[in-house]
Amino acid sequence: MGSNKAIVLLRSRAFLSLFASGMLVMLSFSKLKAQPDSALVKIPAGTYSIGGQTHQLNPLRKISLATFYIAKTEVTNLQFEEFVRATAYRTDAERLGNAMVFEPGLAEFKWLRDSTAFWRFPNGTGRGGIEHKMNHPVTSISYADAEAYCKWAKVRLPGLDEWEVASRAGAKSTYFWGEGHEQIGTYANIWNARDHLSADVSDGYMYTSPVASFKANAFGLYDMYGNVFEFCEGSLKSDPKKRKVVHARGGSWWCSRNSCGFFNSVDIGRVNPHSSFSNQGFRIAKTTLN
Repeated sequence: MGSNKAIVLLRSRAFLSLFASGMLVMLSFSKLKAQPDSALVKIPAGTYSIGGQTHQLNPLRKISLATFYIAKTEVTNLQFEEFVRATAYRTDAERLGNAMVFEPGLAEFKWLRDSTAFWRFPNGTGRGGIEHKMNHPVTSISYADAEAYCKWAKVRLPGLDEWEVASRAGAKSTYFWGEGHEQIGTYANIWNARDHLSADVSDGYMYTSPVASFKANAFGLYDMYGNVFEFCEGSLKSDPKKRKVVHARGGSWWCSRNSCGFFNSVDIGRVNPHSSFSNQGFRIAKTTLN
């Protein structure tokens, strides 16, 4: 069992270290028929409330944002494949062999390193590929890989504040429906079991689900919580000075009510820009439609 550079999940009262670096094991049990939808939603300019009253790293405050556009869904395997075919791009996981995979039976925050794992085989070449999962979010990619895709597609990642405003969909609460997480199963693919010692398929999926399998928020955005952590642009005052870190938001299929719990609009994750996680992905944004 190997552990790579830790993802540090930043919470209001604690720093949770998630030992991972890599790959989404993409065993799915199709529950709903879902179609990838890369349409953009307009988020109007305005003053918005973000953060949490007791959150040390993301305190409650008001911000002003210009109009921007954000994708309804996360970038899929099909979309990422188009990029790779057009550019012959090789991801960090392919070049560095540093992807980390998860399988049931591991202790909390423990992952396995698999040098054969990358976005086409997110759980390693010996465990099957994505041939029948092209409408799942692409995973086992790094922040650097997401940036390369955005440059090719002439788009960008959402900023930390932009992502939060989009995820809240007009609400001022921790979740876009209120303060309690009771409705999370309606809107998000998460790990519903108490721990990760046994497989959890209670919502139809053990790992990723096809994008838009769960209900959208009030802005028409799918999977803002759960499925995969989404990379964002931006930094925090708490970021280390001597090494670069990047951030991701929204939680993932791995996150449970007892471990991680980042499937909300307030918490912010931290990771090395070249680490590849099986629960990492992204959605795109644009400043204008030109």
